[in-house]
Amino acid sequence: MTVRALLIEDDETIAEPLVEGLGRYGLMVGHVSTGAAGLEGPYGDIVLLDLGLPDMDGIDVCRGIRQVSDVPIIMLTARGEEADRVLGLELGADDYLAKPFSMRELIARIRAVTRRSQRTATATATGPTAPTAPAPAVTPPAAPAVTPPAAAQPPPREQEPLVVDRRTRQVWVGGAPVSLTPKEFELLALLTEDPGAVYSRQQILDRVWDPHFHGPTKTLDVHVATLRRKLGDPAWIQTLRGVGFRLAVHSGVPAGIASGVPEAARP
Repeated sequence: MTVRALLIEDDETIAEPLVEGLGRYGLMVGHVSTGAAGLEGPYGDIVLLDLGLPDMDGIDVCRGIRQVSDVPIIMLTARGEEADRVLGLELGADDYLAKPFSMRELIARIRAVTRRSQRTATATATGPTAPTAPAPAVTPPAAPAVTPPAAAQPPPREQEPLVVDRRTRQVWVGGAPVSLTPKEFELLALLTEDPGAVYSRQQILDRVWDPHFHGPTKTLDVHVATLRRKLGDPAWIQTLRGVGFRLAVHSGVPAGIASGVPEAARP
C-alpha cells in the first residue's frame, strides 16, 4: 500500500529534497508551505510538520489537526530542546525528529508510526474489508475553514464553569476538583486575574517564575499544555501568536471565573 504523506514545510531548500527522497521510497507526498494550508488538508496517512512556519506556530497547527483527525503526526524541527519535544507530544504528535536528520531515519520513523496506526485501525475495524483498506484522508468540516490558530480554539463549554479559589489554592471544572502543581496553579491564577486580557510570555515568567528566570522559555509552553489537558478543554487558555496567552471568556457562562467554592464541593 502506498503511504500518502502531507509535508508542511516553508523552507523550499528542505522541502524539495524531502519530497524527492520520500518519493524514492514509494511515498506520495503533498507539500504546503503554510500552517493554514496544512490545516485545510487532506492529511493523507501521515503528516510531517515543521514547527517554524511563517503564518503560525506548528504547535497550533498540531492542535488544530488533532481536533478533527487522528492522523499520525511527526514533527520535523530545528528546535531540539526537551521542552519542545514534551510540548509536541503533549499536544498529540506521535513522534519528534530534530533537524538535521537522515532520510533513512525519517523513513524508519514513518514506518514505525504508520505500523502503529494501522494496527490500531485493524483492531477497531468491524467491516470485513476495513482492515485492508487504506486509512482515509480526514479533512476538517466544511463550515469552519480553520485558518488562524484561534479557529482551532472554540469557547469553553458553558456547562462546565471554571472555579479558582485562591485562598485554598483549589480548582474545579464543572464541580469536579482539578489537581494542579504549585506552578500550574500560579499560572492559572494569574490568567484568572483578568479573564480575556492577554499576558505576554515575559509577564508570565516574571510573575509565576522569577524576574531573573534564565531557563528555557518553552517551560511556559509545557505548563500551558499540561493545564489545558488537566482542565479538560484546550480552549480555556488561548494562544496569541507572538503576543502571549489569555484565559478565554464566554458570555454563556453565568458565573464566569469565580473565586469561591462550588456548591458541589461544599460540605
